[in-house]
Amino acid sequence: MIDVYSWATPNGHKVHIMLEECGLPYTAHAIDIGAGDQFTPEFLKISPNNKIPAIVDPDGPDGQPISLFESGAILIYLAGKTGRLLGHTDVQKYEVLQWVMFQMGGLGPMLGQAHHFRLYAPEQIEYAVNRYSNEAKRLYQVMDKQLGRHAYLAGDEYTIADIACFPWTRSHKNQGIDLADYPNVARWFDAINARAAVQRGVAVLADKRKPLHDDRARELLFGNSQYAKR
Repeated sequence: MIDVYSWATPNGHKVHIMLEECGLPYTAHAIDIGAGDQFTPEFLKISPNNKIPAIVDPDGPDGQPISLFESGAILIYLAGKTGRLLGHTDVQKYEVLQWVMFQMGGLGPMLGQAHHFRLYAPEQIEYAVNRYSNEAKRLYQVMDKQLGRHAYLAGDEYTIADIACFPWTRSHKNQGIDLADYPNVARWFDAINARAAVQRGVAVLADKRKPLHDDRARELLFGNSQYAKR
């Protein structure tokens, strides 16, 4: 039984969806990032960067326990553990991994910044809003072009590349994106959104998440609490 320490965010959803797609048994433990659970000593032991998600697999490589943080690393680990959703050849594997890295290094961080400056920043900074909104549009265009050639991001099969990117596109309206402007992304989005395992994955811990309206939660996520020495 894999223990998943997570929250209902795009990075959390990635791992929840992967576990549902692979049919692996798991227990989800809520790490309420609006309450500061990510800063507890117990969580920092398995996620030293104080970010969700993290997992503990008692049946890791060679039958030994393993703990992992960083959602991309977890996706790759679970794909390797199950032999699924990472392509069937070395060439396919690297095609998948390059799109996982696209999400980890570009899509996630840039869409996160667009979301932040458009919705959560204490003051509207026109330069920041424009910079990250325009970068979001550029990244959607990159995906749209790729998805005009293939059914999925890494080719004609659904893989962890799609699982990595999809949760970040669920908030496209908050990023200033109209999917009608990206018809190939819209087609891909609808296909993935219809998958039963995806629907189960995005429902994990969703009932516990609350809107970020209180000042304490905003301070924990965006204020000086992030930078305290631990």
